[in-house]
Amino acid sequence: MNVISASRRTDIPAFYSEWFMNRIRAGHVRWRNSRSGRVYTVSLQPEDVGAIVFRSKNCLPLLPHLDELDSRGYRTVFHFTITGLPRVFEPGVPDVSQLLVCARALSDRYGPERVMWRCDPVLISDITDAAYYRTRFRELATGMEGVTNRCYFCYPIYHKSVLRNTSRLRHATGVECYDAPRAEQSEIAVMLADIAAEHGIQMLSCCGDYLVGGKIGKAHCIDAELLSRLFPEKIGLLAPHPIREECGCAECTDIGAYDTCLHGCVYCYANTSREAAIRNNKRHDPNWDMLMNYDGMCATHDSARPRGDDSKSSTLELPL
Repeated sequence: MNVISASRRTDIPAFYSEWFMNRIRAGHVRWRNSRSGRVYTVSLQPEDVGAIVFRSKNCLPLLPHLDELDSRGYRTVFHFTITGLPRVFEPGVPDVSQLLVCARALSDRYGPERVMWRCDPVLISDITDAAYYRTRFRELATGMEGVTNRCYFCYPIYHKSVLRNTSRLRHATGVECYDAPRAEQSEIAVMLADIAAEHGIQMLSCCGDYLVGGKIGKAHCIDAELLSRLFPEKIGLLAPHPIREECGCAECTDIGAYDTCLHGCVYCYANTSREAAIRNNKRHDPNWDMLMNYDGMCATHDSARPRGDDSKSSTLELPL
């Protein structure tokens, strides 16, 4: 049984729900390995999918499709990112009040174990310091009480694209983001964990084992134990498959594509630039069998795909 990640690379629920549901109905999807360039075909037939792990800052566009997903027999969990950061950092993210309502709707439908809150990243800046988080995180935790029992968090990694984005922000607004020393990070993390515990929520550190201890656990975003417990008839033994140092994730197949998310967050690692994401989004066709038609890869429309294809196979490597 394959675990489908939708997605670390982009926000499928927010911007590509129509495409995703088309792939569900077709029973297969293609995705490209960003390192090797190889293209794979993966079955989305219900009997081949152990669970779908959605990752999103805005699940609202996916809500109308949940009845169909449930009726087809898919098992779903949701990593819902709600940071409450000022709009200068997340210009394309809806208002927090809408997201809290959406998170509660998901929790009412599936239960708090299947809705994981991500306050990710904890971005330290001139306008979002420890005092800011003491107030803002308490507001968020109050809104998420009873909705979830887990909150995943990390501090941003200042990749080249993030440095470029934060530099642009500084020149445009004067707001300075910075990579806080570990001592400061630990102090803020403990404060957040104490606040979360007051609302029945445990903090889990993603790829930051130096923060683990006391009220802070280690994050497993693709969580083998949780998925096996939630869906024992679907999920067997999942092998560990960390994607970077100190990652706790199990094996999965991510069907997203980089440079396609329109939220425009300054801390984003998945876009080389917002302009690239906008350009690719305009090229996107919801009837393609892969999310992005990369040059030379020729994503196909379902109408052009021959019968007797490989859509029911689990994962097949296709030559470029």
